[in-house]
Amino acid sequence: EVTKGTFSLILFYCFISVFAVLINKVGLQVTVEAVIGGSVVLPCSSAEHHLKLQDINVHWRHNGSIIVYDVVEGKDSIAEQDQRYKNRAETFTKVYEGGNFSLKITSLTHADAGQYICHITNSDELQIVQLVIKENEQEKPDNEGSTLYWVFIPVVLIALLIAFIICLWKKKRRMQDDD
Repeated sequence: EVTKGTFSLILFYCFISVFAVLINKVGLQVTVEAVIGGSVVLPCSSAEHHLKLQDINVHWRHNGSIIVYDVVEGKDSIAEQDQRYKNRAETFTKVYEGGNFSLKITSLTHADAGQYICHITNSDELQIVQLVIKENEQEKPDNEGSTLYWVFIPVVLIALLIAFIICLWKKKRRMQDDD
């Protein structure tokens, strides 16, 4: 039989777990917006700031497997770079030793949208950047309502989850008080 204390502990654990997953997902990913035809800098930096060039290996991937850019032993390595990024992707070599491996992509198209992963191998750091490509503002008006919608939905879902958990807890408490 589940006691009141055990039920409260389970309820607390469930709440913390759901909250941790939500915070973790939000914290791991950065979203960057850009317009078609424009350029964008996707951020990536190492927690280590005094790196030796020969120890630096960084790999940029688009949607998991498309090779966007590689830095091998501190040198740009574009031999295996996907054709659609040739002459469009570049990094900032002068700031490698300071731990900055941000990637600049020019002449953006809709195909550039998606998830970019920056893997800094010497420190085993992974950074995820979600690139959202929008129409040029002169061509298409901005839709501010959609941003509000995507903020509102998770807040409502979390509130409903909390309300459901509280209702379960109160019902369980009432049943125990009746016994």
